[in-house]
Amino acid sequence: MKKLNVQKLVGIAMLAAIVVVLQFIGNYIKFGDVSISLVLLPIVVGAAIYGPSAGAILGGVFGIIIISGYLSGNVDFLWMANPVATALVCLIKGCGAGFVSGCVYRFFAKSKISSGKVIGAYASAITCPVVNTGIFLLAMFTIFKPQLVEIAGNTNTIYFAFVALAGVNFLVELAVNVVLAPVIVGVMNAIKKNKR
Repeated sequence: MKKLNVQKLVGIAMLAAIVVVLQFIGNYIKFGDVSISLVLLPIVVGAAIYGPSAGAILGGVFGIIIISGYLSGNVDFLWMANPVATALVCLIKGCGAGFVSGCVYRFFAKSKISSGKVIGAYASAITCPVVNTGIFLLAMFTIFKPQLVEIAGNTNTIYFAFVALAGVNFLVELAVNVVLAPVIVGVMNAIKKNKR
């Protein structure tokens, strides 16, 4: 039992390190002014392999990195408006995306469907960016509405939020996750075979 817990802790720690590295790299990959987040894939993998709580931990690491400002400058305008709310939103969206992704994977993997793990991998890969971006947009339309109106300028705020602010980032995150979902399944199967 202790060996399994140590393996799980080491696995989560390795995935957390990958989250940090990918967030750093993603800071330099930009479409216009928007940095592309590449960190959701290790969060999905961790949530699928180690469970929803591990996904929440990895999402929390992602949130802390964003809050720190050292590896991501995308929240500066929100931080200046309300640092406490910004910190909470970053943590909630990261933890929520990891946790829900793990729950979705677990639901399909434990179902009676013959290809439940494959469906679960795809479903969790889709769920993670949807939850992450959904919570961010919800915060923009509620807590940070004055800031959204200000940065949107004369543009419709709904269009600006969905297309300019979150659109490209969300589509890239979704595409990366969906394309690499078979890899997630392969990794999980390899780990399962090694445990036998």
